[in-house]
Amino acid sequence: MRSDYELRLAMERYGDTVRRICMIHLKNYADTEDIFQNVFLKYALCETEFTNEEHEKAWIIRVAINACKDLLKSFFHKKSVPLESLIETADSIAPNHRELLQTILDLPEKYRKVIYLYYYEGYSAAEIGQILETNVNTVYTNLTRARKLLKEELGDYNERSDF
Repeated sequence: MRSDYELRLAMERYGDTVRRICMIHLKNYADTEDIFQNVFLKYALCETEFTNEEHEKAWIIRVAINACKDLLKSFFHKKSVPLESLIETADSIAPNHRELLQTILDLPEKYRKVIYLYYYEGYSAAEIGQILETNVNTVYTNLTRARKLLKEELGDYNERSDF
């Protein structure tokens, strides 16, 4: 079992990452908070010795993704309707970024994952392949397809006068 200090340090380092991953998958604040707690409870109880911070971060990301998948597969989740959506609660997001956020959230899950890990977390395709337990060429393919879908949906986002 990990000490309080180790747990607090991990929550400071990776808390935002876990919340963003959960929000991308679940699109619901309450479920995001539940999974956040579960991830760090598993971390606190885990006896795995991590070789470095990247190994620890990759483990936490994998646990968060798996927890989100488990929740999405659960009977309760399939039979319930979310009370709020991300866009309705995203008042803090600048108006000119809401369309981009909505378009990313509308992507199929396999594309959302690679876009998030590549652009928001800064992982390379090889690292994403390890985290998602998939072939690196699949990661490249999914990135290419996700970019194409985003470009088709948004057009040339940077040249718009209202952005």
